[in-house]
Formats: sequence, C-alpha cells, structure tokens
Amino acid sequence: MKIVFVVPNMVGGGTERIVSLLANEYVKRGISAAVLLFAGDRVEYPLDKRVEVVMAGAASGGSMKLRLKRIKRMREYYKENRDCIIFAFSVMGAVFSSLAAAGLGLPMLVSERSNPEEYEHKRIRDFFYRRADCVVLQTEEVKKAFGSSIQKKAVVIPNPADPELPPAYEGKRKKKISAVGRLEYMKNQKLLIEAFAVFQRQFPEYSLELYGKGSMEEELKALAERLTVKEKVHFNGFCPDVREKIRDSAMFVLPSKYEGISNALLEALLMGIPVIATDCPVGGTRMCIRDRENGIIVPVDDSKAMAGAMAAIASDEALAGRLSENGKESRKYFSIEKIAGDFLEAAGVRGS
Repeated sequence: MKIVFVVPNMVGGGTERIVSLLANEYVKRGISAAVLLFAGDRVEYPLDKRVEVVMAGAASGGSMKLRLKRIKRMREYYKENRDCIIFAFSVMGAVFSSLAAAGLGLPMLVSERSNPEEYEHKRIRDFFYRRADCVVLQTEEVKKAFGSSIQKKAVVIPNPADPELPPAYEGKRKKKISAVGRLEYMKNQKLLIEAFAVFQRQFPEYSLELYGKGSMEEELKALAERLTVKEKVHFNGFCPDVREKIRDSAMFVLPSKYEGISNALLEALLMGIPVIATDCPVGGTRMCIRDRENGIIVPVDDSKAMAGAMAAIASDEALAGRLSENGKESRKYFSIEKIAGDFLEAAGVRGS
C-alpha cells in the first residue's frame, strides 16, 4: 500500500504543512508515501527522505495542452502504483486524479482545505467530490455547505499539530501581541491594527508583531501611521523560526474574515500562548477554542470586541494563566499520531 498525496506544489501554506506532517508520519509507521506535485517542482517543507516526490507538470497557465500532458503523466504513475490510495488535498488535485485514474479502480480520499462557499466552480468541484470514496472536512460547519450526496461520505478531521512544536514558554511573557499570516484581505490584519490602536491607549507598553508578507503590507503600514501606532507595529516578514519568536508573547491574535483551521492559531494555542480569534467561517476557531476556557472568541470585524479581549488578557493574570494552561492541555487532541490514524480509518485502512 502507498499513500499518494496530490497537491499543486509544496511552496508554503497550511495545506502543504499538513501534507508534510502526514507523509512523514506514515513512512515512520512503515507505510509507503509519495507527494505528487501537478503544478510545480518546489518543496519548502521538510520531507523524510523515504517520502517519494513526483513531479507531474508545471503550472499550466490555462493551457489545455499542458493539462492533458499532466493528466497523462499522472495516469502513468497511477498505473505503475496499482496498490496506492490517492489523498487529493486540493480541488484540482481531485479533478486531475479522477480523470487520470479513471477505470483503474484506485480508492481516492479528497480533503477540503478551505471555505467551500468561496470556491467559484462549485458544480465542477462537487461532481468530482462525489466520485471520491471519502471527503475529509475540517469542521461540521464546512460539512453543511455540501449537498447530501457528499455529506454521506464526509468525515470531519481537524488539523494535526507539528510533533516538533516547541514546548510552552515558562518565563515571564513579553509585552507583545503576535499574529502570523499572509498580509492579505481575508487575514484581516487591518482589524487587528485598529483594535491595537484602541488597546494601546490603555496599555502603551505593548507592541504588535506581525509575521508574514503579502500584497497589503504598504496599506497596513499606512494605516498604522494614520492611527499613530507606527512605532509600535512591527512588520517582521516571513520567519522560518516564527514559532520560537512568538512563544514568549503575552497573547496571539487571529483576526481572519474566514479560515479553515488555522495552523498558526492551533500552534499558538498548544504552546500555551493566550489566544484571541474571530468566530470566522468555516468554524475552525470553535473547533480549537472553548471561549474563555482556553482562548477568547470575538465576532468577525468587531475591533471594539477584539480590543476588549486584548485588554482582558493584559489586565487579568488569572485569566491569562488559565487560558495558557488549558491551551497546553489541548495537545493530546491534535497529535499527529491521532490525526494520521483518523485519515487512514477514513480511507478504509484498518490496523495501521
């Protein structure tokens, strides 16, 4: 048996990180694993040397000729690996794999990794999802977005935590608020800067540390200057060691407009950083956080509520301590061993 993960590329992002964690876990268990890239050749997440990496083509740019060549290469690979189970971790991965493996009788699991309501071509997606043996979704809210035919074969499995996640910080926390994510509209750092500007009037000793790059960087810098918090808002760009940099933070904030299960939020939670997150679609926040027990949930686009949550943590050591301790306790629910086993069970593999 071989598990073949199908993704466009491995250049960075939450989906690619999950693929790398699962693939590494499976080869550790003695299960063959491969990562099939159908739109690139870069791998920026660490993969065990036993994980096979297969390039089926570069980005097509919309070229039908290149897409057909890609499908042909994928079909050749599937014919050479008749014992494989396809784990498609993208909509187009499901489309191309379904076409490439037609008539070969290979089982296929599809994993939906984003907000299904945001996808433009829902009919095409759903047609190919119905051809899969199992559809893995991140939350119950995502499940409700699909019709009954897909819901019947759907299984809800959360993201796993990285087994190499640093331990919780035990010293006195720095007076800094951290956020990790691409500087893009959906991540909504604009809300966070607005909330921080209000919070900072009462707690001027705090800084806001933003990690990530994106198209809105200059706009966000201009907003920080306009709100007179320019000197307190630091744009740190992409940092490979971001977890080490944020682990001593006083709090972590996820301000997203919509999100699956945020890996950054999950890791901050499990490292014992008091977390605040918006109650954004598609339910990933509530999958991770029990409000006021291991984190604080605030409404989407409500800067006043976010500033209030930040002030609550900054002013109440008992609350901050409770959130931190309960966050650390959540590690067992998101272990890679458990989640990898759940995927195998969903795919119909027993006893592995």
